[in-house]
Amino acid sequence: MKRFDYLSVILYDMGMVFGFLGIICLVPLIVCIFFHEWAMVLPVLTAPVTFFLLSLPLSKVSVREELTPPLSVTMVSVALSWFVLAVVGALPFVFGLAMPFTESVFEAMSGWTGSGFTMIASPDSIPKSLLFWRSFTQWIGGIGIIAFGISLRRKTHLTLFRLYRSEGRPEEMVPGPASTGRKMWLIYLFLTFFFTGVVMLAGIPAWDSVNLVMVALATGGLCLHDGGLAYYNNPLLELTLIPVMLAGAFPFKLYFLMYHGKIMALFRDQAVRVILLIAALGSAIISFDLYIFGSVSAEQAMREGIFCAVSAITTSGLQNSNPHQWATVPIAIITLMVVIGGSIGSAAGGIKVNRVVLAYEGIRWWFRRFFVSSRVLVPLRFEGRTLSKEISDLEISRNMLVIVVYIITISSATILALHLYITTFRLEEVVFEIASALSNSGISTGYISAASPVLIKWIFIFLMWLGRLEIVALLILILGLVKGFEATMTQ
Repeated sequence: MKRFDYLSVILYDMGMVFGFLGIICLVPLIVCIFFHEWAMVLPVLTAPVTFFLLSLPLSKVSVREELTPPLSVTMVSVALSWFVLAVVGALPFVFGLAMPFTESVFEAMSGWTGSGFTMIASPDSIPKSLLFWRSFTQWIGGIGIIAFGISLRRKTHLTLFRLYRSEGRPEEMVPGPASTGRKMWLIYLFLTFFFTGVVMLAGIPAWDSVNLVMVALATGGLCLHDGGLAYYNNPLLELTLIPVMLAGAFPFKLYFLMYHGKIMALFRDQAVRVILLIAALGSAIISFDLYIFGSVSAEQAMREGIFCAVSAITTSGLQNSNPHQWATVPIAIITLMVVIGGSIGSAAGGIKVNRVVLAYEGIRWWFRRFFVSSRVLVPLRFEGRTLSKEISDLEISRNMLVIVVYIITISSATILALHLYITTFRLEEVVFEIASALSNSGISTGYISAASPVLIKWIFIFLMWLGRLEIVALLILILGLVKGFEATMTQ
């Protein structure tokens, strides 16, 4: 009986989320009106109207008030919601551009998950309203997807902690009393408008600046022009986008602290320091490798190396160079950075630097215990806290499990792709492309494109979906459907 009760919770939560999206996804209509793209009004309306129609029956599903669903139920709600987002988000492309269904779902999944892959070969040739729809889905799919969930927390079971955990994130994102949807939206909007003004100082038109900042802050990478960032050929633009990408990869809770006057919190945060350190080391190594192994000047090598390194560690899909033309060594470095990703509690993807640091501290802790008596208590300190042995073993085991499953997924997907799609791309390029999809990065060598087989496109759709959920939610979904959600949480 409980299985049906939990199913009602899942459907009800999804209905409330879709109802919110039915309202906020009307924003692109403003672009249709502003640019007089009247032919795009109906295609753009297909998404919000569909969200609204889905919400009507689902939000009326009866839910027992006394029922307290386990975390697994929230995970299933979010996992299913993300997939429905991609299907519904594909409708404007289907009806506005007559794109095939698979390519449209791919484009929408890339948008909602903050990836930078695209099936549109010539963005310059499509209406501005659909270009904005791509940027808007990336912006909402960043921190915005958490913000609207929090704004609904009184009406659904998607509390801040549960929604956050449902995307595989193991800690709270913001301090308790400050965790309101309204403040999150205000901060997110402020960052967007502030950085838009900064990018405009590089001589970029307002329209381009708004879209670039929206995708960069969400650590996405869908551009407005055929050549991507190369279209602008503007080193100053690339320089101004670096802090935008970094801002999207930093823990969002820091902006709450800064909102309350704690400015130095940004520089004291361990994740921020690690991200900056990896970005600096990666920039130096990649720039050196591009200069040594490539045929570019030292200045061009630094320009490409620094920007691509920052884009990689923040899992942004923006790129000012084509890695397909690179040697093996810089591709290997940038693959590692993409896999590591940004911080927990940010818009970035990847394993997250927090997990990498915990894995490092855990390995040190294990080795320290080898050299002392079993009766000697060796504490583990992480992020300023001293953890007990039981908690340390549990957290490190969970942490390593996510990392191992992540690596296994990349390896399995690579082997599958190599069997299904034989190309001239090198092995390291295929591995990089798979890692980029699972990390919701979107930096591409060109392996995945509109010319790729349909099955390969669906593999990448699945990888982007899986990466956004950080694997955990999908595993819970599968086990919950087979064994029941309550049984899943107790095993």
